[in-house]
Amino acid sequence: MNIPDEETIVQYLHREDAKAQLAFGWVVDAYSKKLYTIIRRWVSNHELTNDILQEVFIKIWKNRQQFQGNSALFSWIYRIAYNETLLVIRKEKKHLTTDLDAPIIEFNHSSEHFGKISPEEITQWLMEALETLPEKQRLVFEYKYFEDLKYEEIAKLTGGSVGGLKANYFHAVGKIEAFLKLKLNH
Repeated sequence: MNIPDEETIVQYLHREDAKAQLAFGWVVDAYSKKLYTIIRRWVSNHELTNDILQEVFIKIWKNRQQFQGNSALFSWIYRIAYNETLLVIRKEKKHLTTDLDAPIIEFNHSSEHFGKISPEEITQWLMEALETLPEKQRLVFEYKYFEDLKYEEIAKLTGGSVGGLKANYFHAVGKIEAFLKLKLNH
C-alpha cells in the first residue's frame, strides 16, 4: 500500500467520512510494527502487547480530531502508546524489563541492594522517574534511550534544535540518575 505524506494523512484524519477511515488505515499500516516493538519492550508478553496496541489504535481513532499538528504525527501517537502502556503496567503490576544494555545507573557489588533488586523493579523505577520529567525532557529521553534515535532524527520529530535536544537529554539523565539513587538508598 502506498502511504501518502503526513499532511495528507492528518487532513484526512480530521474528516468525518470514508477518507478518515482510509487515513486511519494508513496510520495502522505505517506504525503498527514500530508501536508493537516499543510497547513490547515495556510489557510482559505478546498478548498483552497486542491488547495495548489495539487500545492505542482505538484512542488514536477516537481522538484523531485533537491532533493539532504542533508536533510530528508519530510524536503524538507515541505519547498515546506510552500513556496507555503505563496505564496497563500500573493496572497489571506486571511487566518485562526494558533492555538496559546501557544502564543509566550502576551499583557495585558491595551495595546492600546488589542482587536483591529485580530487573522488573528497576524498570518500574525507570518508568516512575520518567513521569517526573518535564514533557520535552521525557520525550527526548524516550526517543534517545528507548528508540536509539539520533539527535537529528529527534529534531525532525519534535522540531527542536540538536543542541537543545542534547541539553534536554543530559538534564533528563541527571534527574533519572538522582531519582534512581534516591530509590536505591531508600
